[in-house]
Amino acid sequence: MIGQQDSRLWARWRRAARTAGAAAAVSLGVAALAVGFSAGAAVAGTAVAERGASNAALAAATVSQVATGDLHSCAIRTDGTLWCWGDNFGGKLGDGTTTNRTTPVQVGTATTWSKVDAGTSNTCAIRTDGTLWCWGGNYSGQLGDGTTTSRSTPVQVGTATTWASVSAGANHTCGVQTTGTLWCWGLNRNAQLGVGTSPSRATSPVQVGTETTWASVTTGYAHSCGVRTGGTLWCWGDSTDGQLGVGILGYRATPAQVGTATSWAGVTAGHAHTCANRTDGTLWCWGENGYGQVGAGTGVQTSPIQVGTATTWTKVDASVDSSCALRTDGSLWCWGNNGFGQLGDGTTTHRSAPLRVGTLTTWTQNLSVSYHSCGVRTDGSLWCWGNNMSGQLGDGTTTHRSTPAQLVLPG
Repeated sequence: MIGQQDSRLWARWRRAARTAGAAAAVSLGVAALAVGFSAGAAVAGTAVAERGASNAALAAATVSQVATGDLHSCAIRTDGTLWCWGDNFGGKLGDGTTTNRTTPVQVGTATTWSKVDAGTSNTCAIRTDGTLWCWGGNYSGQLGDGTTTSRSTPVQVGTATTWASVSAGANHTCGVQTTGTLWCWGLNRNAQLGVGTSPSRATSPVQVGTETTWASVTTGYAHSCGVRTGGTLWCWGDSTDGQLGVGILGYRATPAQVGTATSWAGVTAGHAHTCANRTDGTLWCWGENGYGQVGAGTGVQTSPIQVGTATTWTKVDASVDSSCALRTDGSLWCWGNNGFGQLGDGTTTHRSAPLRVGTLTTWTQNLSVSYHSCGVRTDGSLWCWGNNMSGQLGDGTTTHRSTPAQLVLPG
């Protein structure tokens, strides 16, 4: 039942985005007013609008990583503490409650958090000792603790101390260990675990194949992709919108190689589209393209298509129906669904090609995109924008923001 509720929640937000976007197409000013947008400074002095340097930036605790789920956000400060805010259904904020938070709350007292990722219903994070911890909704076993019991505080995933990275999707989670092995768990209805069609769900991590050359992994709604140390790219699960990039509209129950290139540097999975960058600085996307989230071409793309001709892309992040990417000069570019202002360009107009966010050249690789987006700048300051209906921008309000606003974490 909880799983059905979560699926309806996802569908509801997708419909809401389409409604907001359609309204914007008729009258951008009226739409922005109707859904409560703000491109200026947040109230109560919690956030500062993008206007260059600010006094708050000088005083704020610096951030090393940020992650955005559908309706919540989490960030690790440089002191190793972990903070989350926004929607708390299932306990995914990790503060021991299921109460929504419009400002950041600390997850426990540990000061050893090193990496975090936020999914639709759960959150997972790795500590400096290599242990992996997850919390939140667990109806499909996506927490990996051997149960389907939701957790409002972090629970350790097994006993391994070799976790290197983790990616939380809609109903499944995957991680790579320092041994180069790949593990997935949670819902497997669309073969998104990469281990075949059975079991239908796994409540503990199961190894994907026997390879020991996995470098990274990413999880979408019902598909997954990973890059190996040799620079090859592999995807599996649902490809009914072409999101696997292997030229089909169907499914792959085990990892299938995307083309023959051996120069892939990173990959990111959205709801039903995927983007990846190569070592030559080119950017490629494929899959569902209804909002222009592929950044090139029209309609569904079942194979990678290059986004523009630039050779200066260094990082890309895709989630739901939007994408954002960074260039070597520190500039930030976004495209796709902009129904909640998540592209950060001051409008709610969808974009079918990358559009620069502001003029700053201080954005770092710490970037995360959903119906809202957050990024970290070179001074360690944290900035968020987009949908804020559950307080996921962390500024103490539920006002949507169509341009980046600084979020100052407590402490």
